[in-house]
Amino acid sequence: MHFAAHAYVGESVDNPRKYFRNNVLAALSLLNATLDAGIRQFVFSSTCAVYGVPGTVPISESTPREPVNPYGASKLFFENALEAYSRAYGLRSARLRYFNAAGADESGEIGELHDPETHLIPLALAATTEHAAELQVYGSDYPTPDGTCVRDYVHVNDLADAHVRALQYLDRCSDKPQGEALAINLGTGRGYSVLEIMQEAERVTGRAVRRKIGERRPGDPPTLVADAAKAQQLLGWTAKRSLADIMSTAWNWMQANSRATISS
Repeated sequence: MHFAAHAYVGESVDNPRKYFRNNVLAALSLLNATLDAGIRQFVFSSTCAVYGVPGTVPISESTPREPVNPYGASKLFFENALEAYSRAYGLRSARLRYFNAAGADESGEIGELHDPETHLIPLALAATTEHAAELQVYGSDYPTPDGTCVRDYVHVNDLADAHVRALQYLDRCSDKPQGEALAINLGTGRGYSVLEIMQEAERVTGRAVRRKIGERRPGDPPTLVADAAKAQQLLGWTAKRSLADIMSTAWNWMQANSRATISS
Protein backbone atom coordinates (compact mmCIF):
# COMPACT_ATOMS: atom_id res chain seq x y z
CA MET A 1 0.00 0.00 0.00
CA HIS A 2 1.42 3.35 -1.04
CA PHE A 3 0.15 6.27 1.09
CA ALA A 4 3.15 8.60 1.12
CA ALA A 5 2.89 11.91 -0.74
CA HIS A 6 3.01 15.65 -0.45
CA ALA A 7 -0.67 16.58 -0.51
CA TYR A 8 -1.34 20.31 -0.24
CA VAL A 9 -2.97 21.84 -3.31
CA GLY A 10 -1.88 25.40 -2.58
CA GLU A 11 1.70 24.40 -1.87
CA SER A 12 1.83 22.40 -5.09
CA VAL A 13 0.95 25.54 -7.05
CA ASP A 14 3.71 27.49 -5.31
CA ASN A 15 6.32 24.72 -5.38
CA PRO A 16 5.57 22.15 -8.10
CA ARG A 17 9.17 20.94 -8.14
CA LYS A 18 8.71 19.53 -4.63
CA TYR A 19 5.58 17.67 -5.70
CA PHE A 20 6.92 16.10 -8.89
CA ARG A 21 10.14 15.07 -7.15
CA ASN A 22 8.34 13.25 -4.35
CA ASN A 23 4.99 12.17 -5.83
CA VAL A 24 6.44 11.12 -9.19
CA LEU A 25 10.19 10.41 -9.06
CA ALA A 26 10.27 8.89 -5.57
CA ALA A 27 7.01 7.03 -6.16
CA LEU A 28 8.39 5.46 -9.34
CA SER A 29 11.43 4.28 -7.37
CA LEU A 30 9.07 2.57 -4.94
CA LEU A 31 7.01 1.05 -7.76
CA ASN A 32 10.10 -0.35 -9.49
CA ALA A 33 11.43 -1.78 -6.21
CA THR A 34 8.04 -3.37 -5.61
CA LEU A 35 8.05 -4.97 -9.05
CA ASP A 36 11.67 -6.17 -8.70
CA ALA A 37 10.75 -7.81 -5.37
CA GLY A 38 8.10 -9.91 -7.12
CA ILE A 39 5.10 -8.15 -5.61
CA ARG A 40 2.16 -8.07 -8.00
CA GLN A 41 -0.58 -6.42 -5.92
CA PHE A 42 -0.46 -2.69 -5.25
CA VAL A 43 -2.96 -0.32 -3.55
CA PHE A 44 -2.41 3.37 -4.27
CA SER A 45 -3.80 6.34 -2.36
CA SER A 46 -4.93 8.55 -5.21
CA THR A 47 -7.22 11.57 -5.11
CA CYS A 48 -10.26 13.22 -6.63
CA ALA A 49 -7.85 16.01 -7.63
CA VAL A 50 -7.05 13.96 -10.75
CA TYR A 51 -10.47 15.01 -12.14
CA GLY A 52 -9.82 18.76 -12.03
CA VAL A 53 -13.02 20.73 -12.62
CA PRO A 54 -15.53 18.02 -13.60
CA GLY A 55 -18.19 18.63 -16.21
CA THR A 56 -20.81 16.75 -14.18
CA VAL A 57 -21.37 16.04 -10.48
CA PRO A 58 -21.38 13.53 -8.85
CA ILE A 59 -18.09 12.36 -10.34
CA SER A 60 -17.81 8.81 -11.65
CA GLU A 61 -14.57 6.98 -12.41
CA SER A 62 -15.16 7.51 -16.14
CA THR A 63 -15.02 11.31 -15.74
CA PRO A 64 -12.08 12.70 -17.76
CA ARG A 65 -8.96 13.20 -15.67
CA GLU A 66 -7.87 16.80 -16.21
CA PRO A 67 -6.17 18.05 -13.01
CA VAL A 68 -5.93 21.81 -12.50
CA ASN A 69 -3.06 21.83 -9.99
CA PRO A 70 0.37 20.16 -9.76
CA TYR A 71 -0.73 17.95 -6.87
CA GLY A 72 -3.47 16.37 -8.99
CA ALA A 73 -1.11 16.14 -11.98
CA SER A 74 1.49 14.29 -9.89
CA LYS A 75 -1.09 11.76 -8.72
CA LEU A 76 -2.38 11.29 -12.27
CA PHE A 77 1.15 10.56 -13.49
CA PHE A 78 1.44 7.70 -11.01
CA GLU A 79 -2.00 6.41 -11.95
CA ASN A 80 -0.81 6.31 -15.56
CA ALA A 81 2.31 4.41 -14.48
CA LEU A 82 0.17 1.79 -12.72
CA GLU A 83 -1.93 1.35 -15.85
CA ALA A 84 1.20 0.89 -17.99
CA TYR A 85 2.75 -1.56 -15.51
CA SER A 86 -0.49 -3.53 -15.49
CA ARG A 87 -0.34 -3.99 -19.25
CA ALA A 88 3.40 -4.67 -19.44
CA TYR A 89 4.15 -6.63 -16.25
CA GLY A 90 0.85 -8.06 -15.04
CA LEU A 91 0.72 -5.82 -11.96
CA ARG A 92 -2.68 -5.79 -10.26
CA SER A 93 -3.47 -2.47 -8.65
CA ALA A 94 -6.29 -0.53 -7.04
CA ARG A 95 -6.17 3.25 -7.41
CA LEU A 96 -8.35 4.56 -4.59
CA ARG A 97 -9.41 8.12 -5.38
CA TYR A 98 -10.08 9.72 -2.01
CA PHE A 99 -12.41 12.62 -1.74
CA ASN A 100 -11.79 14.68 1.44
CA ALA A 101 -10.38 12.41 4.14
CA ALA A 102 -11.42 13.69 7.56
CA GLY A 103 -12.18 12.81 11.17
CA ALA A 104 -10.23 10.81 13.74
CA ASP A 105 -10.23 7.24 14.97
CA GLU A 106 -13.15 6.58 17.28
CA SER A 107 -10.76 5.32 19.97
CA GLY A 108 -9.41 8.85 20.29
CA GLU A 109 -5.85 7.56 20.02
CA ILE A 110 -5.14 8.55 16.40
CA GLY A 111 -6.09 11.79 14.69
CA GLU A 112 -5.11 14.56 12.33
CA LEU A 113 -2.09 16.58 13.45
CA HIS A 114 -0.27 18.53 10.75
CA ASP A 115 2.26 21.31 11.16
CA PRO A 116 1.22 23.55 9.61
CA GLU A 117 -2.42 22.49 9.49
CA THR A 118 -4.15 23.18 6.17
CA HIS A 119 -7.29 21.02 6.29
CA LEU A 120 -10.63 22.72 6.73
CA ILE A 121 -12.23 20.71 9.53
CA PRO A 122 -9.40 20.92 12.10
CA LEU A 123 -8.89 24.59 11.21
CA ALA A 124 -12.60 25.33 11.67
CA LEU A 125 -12.64 23.53 15.02
CA ALA A 126 -9.49 25.32 16.16
CA ALA A 127 -11.00 28.67 15.16
CA THR A 128 -13.66 28.19 17.85
CA THR A 129 -10.95 28.37 20.52
CA GLU A 130 -9.71 31.59 22.06
CA HIS A 131 -6.08 31.64 20.99
CA ALA A 132 -6.13 29.96 17.58
CA ALA A 133 -6.05 31.88 14.32
CA GLU A 134 -9.19 32.87 12.45
CA LEU A 135 -10.35 30.47 9.78
CA GLN A 136 -9.28 31.73 6.35
CA VAL A 137 -12.09 31.11 3.85
CA TYR A 138 -10.79 31.12 0.29
CA GLY A 139 -13.51 32.57 -1.90
CA SER A 140 -17.21 33.27 -1.42
CA ASP A 141 -18.19 33.75 -5.07
CA TYR A 142 -18.08 30.19 -6.43
CA PRO A 143 -21.04 28.87 -8.47
CA THR A 144 -22.37 26.93 -5.46
CA PRO A 145 -25.51 27.46 -3.33
CA ASP A 146 -23.75 29.67 -0.76
CA GLY A 147 -20.73 30.75 -2.80
CA THR A 148 -18.15 28.61 -1.00
CA CYS A 149 -16.48 25.42 -2.22
CA VAL A 150 -18.34 22.13 -1.81
CA ARG A 151 -16.53 18.91 -0.92
CA ASP A 152 -17.36 15.29 -0.12
CA TYR A 153 -15.95 14.41 3.33
CA VAL A 154 -15.23 10.75 4.11
CA HIS A 155 -14.20 9.43 7.52
CA VAL A 156 -10.71 7.95 7.85
CA ASN A 157 -12.08 4.74 9.41
CA ASP A 158 -14.28 4.24 6.34
CA LEU A 159 -11.21 4.77 4.15
CA ALA A 160 -9.29 2.18 6.15
CA ASP A 161 -12.08 -0.33 5.61
CA ALA A 162 -11.97 0.36 1.85
CA HIS A 163 -8.24 -0.40 1.73
CA VAL A 164 -8.74 -3.78 3.38
CA ARG A 165 -11.53 -4.57 0.93
CA ALA A 166 -9.36 -3.50 -2.02
CA LEU A 167 -6.61 -5.89 -0.92
CA GLN A 168 -9.15 -8.67 -0.54
CA TYR A 169 -10.49 -7.94 -4.02
CA LEU A 170 -7.01 -8.12 -5.56
CA ASP A 171 -6.31 -11.34 -3.67
CA ARG A 172 -9.53 -12.95 -4.92
CA CYS A 173 -8.52 -12.17 -8.50
CA SER A 174 -4.84 -13.12 -8.13
CA ASP A 175 -5.25 -16.28 -10.22
CA LYS A 176 -6.02 -14.24 -13.35
CA PRO A 177 -3.00 -14.15 -15.69
CA GLN A 178 -3.48 -10.57 -16.85
CA GLY A 179 -2.88 -7.43 -14.86
CA GLU A 180 -5.53 -4.98 -13.78
CA ALA A 181 -5.49 -1.29 -12.84
CA LEU A 182 -8.71 -0.70 -10.97
CA ALA A 183 -9.86 2.87 -10.26
CA ILE A 184 -12.38 3.41 -7.44
CA ASN A 185 -13.83 6.59 -5.93
CA LEU A 186 -14.03 6.72 -2.13
CA GLY A 187 -16.59 9.24 -0.98
CA THR A 188 -20.07 9.53 0.51
CA GLY A 189 -21.90 11.03 -2.46
CA ARG A 190 -22.93 14.03 -0.33
CA GLY A 191 -21.22 17.41 -0.54
CA TYR A 192 -20.90 20.09 2.13
CA SER A 193 -19.88 23.70 1.62
CA VAL A 194 -17.27 25.53 3.67
CA LEU A 195 -20.05 27.43 5.41
CA GLU A 196 -21.86 24.19 6.26
CA ILE A 197 -18.64 22.80 7.76
CA MET A 198 -18.34 25.92 9.92
CA GLN A 199 -21.94 25.51 11.09
CA GLU A 200 -21.27 21.88 12.06
CA ALA A 201 -18.11 22.92 13.92
CA GLU A 202 -20.17 25.47 15.84
CA ARG A 203 -22.78 22.84 16.68
CA VAL A 204 -20.19 20.40 18.00
CA THR A 205 -18.17 22.90 20.02
CA GLY A 206 -20.95 25.26 21.07
CA ARG A 207 -18.80 28.22 20.03
CA ALA A 208 -18.58 30.48 16.99
CA VAL A 209 -16.01 29.88 14.27
CA ARG A 210 -14.00 33.08 13.93
CA ARG A 211 -13.47 33.59 10.20
CA LYS A 212 -12.00 35.82 7.54
CA ILE A 213 -13.32 35.75 3.97
CA GLY A 214 -10.62 36.15 1.33
CA GLU A 215 -10.01 35.67 -2.37
CA ARG A 216 -10.20 32.35 -4.16
CA ARG A 217 -7.14 30.09 -3.93
CA PRO A 218 -5.57 28.97 -7.23
CA GLY A 219 -6.30 25.35 -8.13
CA ASP A 220 -9.55 24.89 -6.16
CA PRO A 221 -12.50 23.46 -8.16
CA PRO A 222 -15.95 24.68 -7.00
CA THR A 223 -17.51 21.27 -6.32
CA LEU A 224 -16.11 17.76 -5.85
CA VAL A 225 -18.63 15.06 -4.89
CA ALA A 226 -18.17 11.33 -5.51
CA ASP A 227 -20.27 8.80 -7.31
CA ALA A 228 -19.24 5.84 -5.14
CA ALA A 229 -21.41 3.19 -6.82
CA LYS A 230 -18.38 1.29 -8.15
CA ALA A 231 -16.96 0.86 -4.65
CA GLN A 232 -20.23 -0.69 -3.54
CA GLN A 233 -20.44 -2.91 -6.61
CA LEU A 234 -16.87 -4.29 -6.55
CA LEU A 235 -15.80 -4.00 -2.92
CA GLY A 236 -19.13 -4.05 -1.09
CA TRP A 237 -18.08 -0.73 0.45
CA THR A 238 -20.12 2.31 1.40
CA ALA A 239 -19.18 5.08 3.80
CA LYS A 240 -20.97 4.44 7.11
CA ARG A 241 -20.03 7.55 9.06
CA SER A 242 -21.75 10.93 8.71
CA LEU A 243 -20.42 14.48 8.84
CA ALA A 244 -21.54 14.60 12.48
CA ASP A 245 -19.37 11.53 13.16
CA ILE A 246 -16.43 13.11 11.36
CA MET A 247 -16.74 16.35 13.28
CA SER A 248 -17.30 14.79 16.71
CA THR A 249 -14.35 12.38 16.42
CA ALA A 250 -12.09 15.18 15.19
CA TRP A 251 -13.16 17.41 18.08
CA ASN A 252 -12.67 14.64 20.64
CA TRP A 253 -9.17 14.08 19.30
CA MET A 254 -8.33 17.77 19.38
CA GLN A 255 -9.57 18.19 22.94
CA ALA A 256 -7.34 15.29 24.03
CA ASN A 257 -4.27 16.71 22.31
CA SER A 258 -3.31 20.23 23.27
CA ARG A 259 -1.07 20.78 20.23
CA ALA A 260 -3.98 20.02 17.93
CA THR A 261 -6.34 22.49 19.58
CA ILE A 262 -3.73 25.26 19.49
CA SER A 263 -5.25 26.38 22.75
CA SER A 264 -5.03 25.54 26.41
